[in-house]
Amino acid sequence: MSITHIVLFQFKAGLAAEVIQDVCERMIALKDNCVHPTSQKPYIKSASGGKDNSPEGIQHGITHAFVMEFTCAADRDYYVKSDLTHLGFVKSLDGLIEKAQVIDFSDKVL
Repeated sequence: MSITHIVLFQFKAGLAAEVIQDVCERMIALKDNCVHPTSQKPYIKSASGGKDNSPEGIQHGITHAFVMEFTCAADRDYYVKSDLTHLGFVKSLDGLIEKAQVIDFSDKVL
């Protein structure tokens, strides 16, 4: 069963637009840069994301959202716990992120 992985960021105040742009591009590039240890091929089914543009006004500081889709929980678990490319990306966020939220779900599992 596929897993949708949603990541929400609030960047620290005062960051240059170029820094935020770089983080966003690198986040989306994880789809191609994260390689499965067995197949040696990218294993993230899809990745998208960008800057908030909701008119609702209930973002509570969140400014950017990213959605990744994995074929199965095992792939998501590898990504979160073991993938050195992903873990290196997370480490590169030190000092840049004020708040991060993550939610994962399987479609129609209620």
